[in-house]
Amino acid sequence: MNDQERIADLLTREKRMSARYDALASECLNMPLRDSFLTFFTLSHRAQTELLQAARAKGWYSPEQAQDSAISQAYAKFSSQKPE
Repeated sequence: MNDQERIADLLTREKRMSARYDALASECLNMPLRDSFLTFFTLSHRAQTELLQAARAKGWYSPEQAQDSAISQAYAKFSSQKPE
């Protein structure tokens, strides 16, 4: 496994873990435990950011910049929705 594959693998694992921490925190009735899950959730997101920055620095990740019109359309679509 090369470095690019390692970063991709670690990123996938962090994404899965942050989703699990989010679900656990949402369903947790014990507040100290819930706070711990939220701390782990935040740490996982920071790790994801660092992995993406490392991949970008190596040229392995180059997200496409959204056009202003696409951003405006998405904002209009979702800002008019009300939570159920």
